[in-house]
Amino acid sequence: MREIHFSAGEFKLMNLIWREEPVNSTYLVKLSREAFGWKKSTTYTVLKKLEEKNAVQNISATVISLVGREKVLKQESEEFLQKNFNGSLADFLKIILQDKTLSAQEEEILQKIVETAAKSHGE
Repeated sequence: MREIHFSAGEFKLMNLIWREEPVNSTYLVKLSREAFGWKKSTTYTVLKKLEEKNAVQNISATVISLVGREKVLKQESEEFLQKNFNGSLADFLKIILQDKTLSAQEEEILQKIVETAAKSHGE
């Protein structure tokens, strides 16, 4: 996947697009006003930036994404881990879980995630 970096505002609008696509641009303006208090011009400015980044396509006032949400989140997460924890997921989890109490269900889910990752890398 090509790397695309979003500003906070761009990411907000992308989340609306991912949730609603295909979405009419006029309706996207309404959603942005309701969700973020944005004016029409703000929505169209951010939308234009997303088009310039080849993240969305706006044809005949219908907006669709050209990049998937999960791929973007994975890229952003990997960059965050690298920048803040030298790529160490274990160090990240140590910090984030330091003062948390996990439910039995959360523990089970995390255990399954770790097991699945270990199996996929072990094969």
